[in-house]
Amino acid sequence: MRSIWKGAIAFGLVNVPVKVYSATESHDIRFHQVHAKDGGRIKYDRVCTECGESVPYAEIDKAYDSDEGVRVVLTDEDFDKLPVAEKHEIPVLQFVPSEQIDPILFEKSYYLEPDSASPKAYTLLAETLTQTDRTALVHFTLRQRTRLAALRNRDGVLVLQTLLWPDEVRSVSFPVLDDAEPPKQKEMAMAEMLVESMADDFRPDEFTDEYQVELRSLIDDIIARGGEKVLPVTPTGEPAAEDAEVLDLVAALQRSVHAASGEKKSDEAAPARGSAAKKAPARKSAAKKTPAKKTAAKSSGKSTAKKTAATKSTAKKSTARKRA
Repeated sequence: MRSIWKGAIAFGLVNVPVKVYSATESHDIRFHQVHAKDGGRIKYDRVCTECGESVPYAEIDKAYDSDEGVRVVLTDEDFDKLPVAEKHEIPVLQFVPSEQIDPILFEKSYYLEPDSASPKAYTLLAETLTQTDRTALVHFTLRQRTRLAALRNRDGVLVLQTLLWPDEVRSVSFPVLDDAEPPKQKEMAMAEMLVESMADDFRPDEFTDEYQVELRSLIDDIIARGGEKVLPVTPTGEPAAEDAEVLDLVAALQRSVHAASGEKKSDEAAPARGSAAKKAPARKSAAKKTPAKKTAAKSSGKSTAKKTAATKSTAKKSTARKRA
């Protein structure tokens, strides 16, 4: 098992460090939809009804449509403003008699493992719940959602079971039962005899999911026989299914990557400006060397003038000889 949460139970002034594990798992065989013609996977596209474009999860927000026809769009910043319990704390609210919690309220179960070198506080709380025959009502926040939960001892291990809120349980009223006649004494006696004949202790290992067993047998048989119903799986590089919570996480990571990229570009731009500032003195140095070029030019000019004068002198001597 892999822990999905880590924190502490706030038991009065005592903190009990724990790790949380999902206590149940589903063995149901999962199916996905394919094209009956060629067996290709069916994909779903998130298309905006206004512009008709495909929308990535990073650009998706949540909205609520009121009964009056008003749509309210909420962003992650709006949800961050809502009150939630401390994310890494399970505060004990009160201890109630265990029999007072209606089983219909139970939702999902989690195992709590002591996360301390000494599990003394953990075992103390577990044994106290057993001795007093009470259940601790706590607040448990998982994936930014705070739930009411029941904390009890199960064979020395603390088990946390999230509870439905009272308004999540539907009220029921069947008028046909209002006028129902009470059972007769003879009918009750026969029913009690039937119950007694079928009475036994509850041993859950004796029961199996026959549907899943037969379904697995059917799939294995089809694979063994082969035929047109068996097709090779072409890897697509995409996950088979993603729940909303995972997709929300992906969107948050994408936003974080974009934000980090912006900071990185800003940091790279700053050294570039600094480098330009450091190279500025080099231009001044080049400016100082400019007079040297002028000196070289003057020296070259003097040399040319000397050559011109020597040429004129030679020409005069040659003319004089010819006259002579």
